[in-house]
Amino acid sequence: MTSQQRLFFVILVDSCIVLSAIFAGRFLVDATIYVVTIPLIVSSLTILISHHVFSIQFKLYKKAWEYASISELLLIFKTVTASILVTSIVQLTVLQEVYFRLLAVTWLLHLLFIGGSRFCWRIYRDRYLAKEQNRKRTLIIGAGSAGTMIARQLLKKNESDLLPVAFIDDNRRKHGLDIYGIPVIGGVSKIVETIQNYSIERIIIAIPSLNKQQINTIYTECAKTDVKTQTLPMIEHLLTGQLSVNKLRDIQVEDLLGRKTVELDIEGISEYVTNKVILVTGAGGSIGSEICRQICKFTPQKVILLGHGENSIYSIEMELREKYKQTNIEFLPEIADVQDFKKMMMVMEIYKPDVVYHAAAHKHVPLMENNPEEAVKNNLIGTMNVAQAASWNGVGIFVMISSDKAVNPTSVMGATKRLAEMAIQDMDQKSDTRLVAVRFGNVLGSRGSVIPLFTKQIERGGPVTVTHPDMVRYFMTIPEASRLVIQAGALASGGEIFVLDMGEPVKIVDLAKNVIRLSGNSVEEIGISFSGIRPGEKLFEELLNKDEVHETHIYPNIYIGKTGELYQLEIENIVKNYADWDRESLRNSLINLANHRVVPQPSLSIN
Repeated sequence: MTSQQRLFFVILVDSCIVLSAIFAGRFLVDATIYVVTIPLIVSSLTILISHHVFSIQFKLYKKAWEYASISELLLIFKTVTASILVTSIVQLTVLQEVYFRLLAVTWLLHLLFIGGSRFCWRIYRDRYLAKEQNRKRTLIIGAGSAGTMIARQLLKKNESDLLPVAFIDDNRRKHGLDIYGIPVIGGVSKIVETIQNYSIERIIIAIPSLNKQQINTIYTECAKTDVKTQTLPMIEHLLTGQLSVNKLRDIQVEDLLGRKTVELDIEGISEYVTNKVILVTGAGGSIGSEICRQICKFTPQKVILLGHGENSIYSIEMELREKYKQTNIEFLPEIADVQDFKKMMMVMEIYKPDVVYHAAAHKHVPLMENNPEEAVKNNLIGTMNVAQAASWNGVGIFVMISSDKAVNPTSVMGATKRLAEMAIQDMDQKSDTRLVAVRFGNVLGSRGSVIPLFTKQIERGGPVTVTHPDMVRYFMTIPEASRLVIQAGALASGGEIFVLDMGEPVKIVDLAKNVIRLSGNSVEEIGISFSGIRPGEKLFEELLNKDEVHETHIYPNIYIGKTGELYQLEIENIVKNYADWDRESLRNSLINLANHRVVPQPSLSIN
């Protein structure tokens, strides 16, 4: 119906209801079918006109009654009561008598008929029309403010294809109660039982204030079935009134890390970043681009986006220009290779950066095993080039991104990262620039990480490949990794190696199972196959060597490693002569030196 057609229809129905109420009241009061009298006609016209006037005043005709609640019932009460009061005044004025029994009965019938007509439509819609829509039976975990708001929105016909049928909440006082006609079954331990008993097809975790450990506990129960699980993004949506079923998102792997995310020391960071010139190498990569996004929140004066790939640099430049077009931040792209020392010197001389974040590196372990010379050129020589150029041009802070694979390395990639750490620690002792390194675990969602690989394999129908059933890794999110880099700059005194406390390591096979379940599939359908450990890989990674460990945090969730023995002469020897060595000799020399072992002079040459 159009709005005018709907208004005409409602007025017509209400007119019939009002007249039926007063004539039925006359019949009940006097027990006679002869109800048409002058007093009744006067009263009927009065109550009819009054009802429509007050309905318009209280906007009853503009209400969507399929979503009626207590507030609408109160408006009906006001309208009916006001109509009866006006009728009693007219009776006293015109008829010189008030028919109290008639008005009392009419008031009750009027209220019953008007209210019943509205709420019957809602009941019909909720009980019958909703079932015809083939909506997914939904379990809501959390019967608090967020959960009940989501439940109410889901009950709307066109809002979602989800139909809430049960609540789970650990508050014992709510157990056994009904909220909007939806039962609160019990606590988290009842999740699996409820899913089975109520034929649940979708789960919504509606507790925005949950930390990652609590989400992990709940998801562990949900994952015992193959029901898709979603959650609310942030508590801010509840506080700002933005909570909506449209805000629901799928549970993501980073939700299940089982620890709090790393937060920033805003004041300390602002002091060394705001209105400063910042240079980011590898700015087009996963970590480098996120560093740029995070840094821009502190309104630096300039951000130099340096990278080797023109497409990735162009993409991050356009993204930042669009997002921060209302600011005065200047974005300056530089297509350059960190292996080119003269270009690094030229960039530093032109822009005179205050802070350098060095994110450019080769990071794929198996690829670097087969190409150790490239790992030396990019990870070691490239780092030394950028650090030397920064030092000679008076850069205040230099932060290098390293890896947990640099601890007791068994791979070329890890060894070159460890040697790069040694090189900047040695340079820090001779330079006014404060040079530090930050060690990461595996970064979820970064290019080349396991999550995108698992996702592609699941899209193809499986199986998901895992190298070894006992392999474990430390994990962090891209924003966490970027925050750690930025925070390290604020904490830097010079020569430190900063490490994030990433909680307990995660088994890769468990991670694969979670990714499969999060995609809405079962592990049995997709399958998991084991391909064997690749060259250079370890079953277990470490964050700090036993000789590097400080017992206390210098900042919440951040450790600092002690400076170990540095082998700068040996590193310089590798840098000068790596091109003359065969790959096997070069690989052994890198790993031996990184592990503080005697480095034999290679006997074979490619020349």
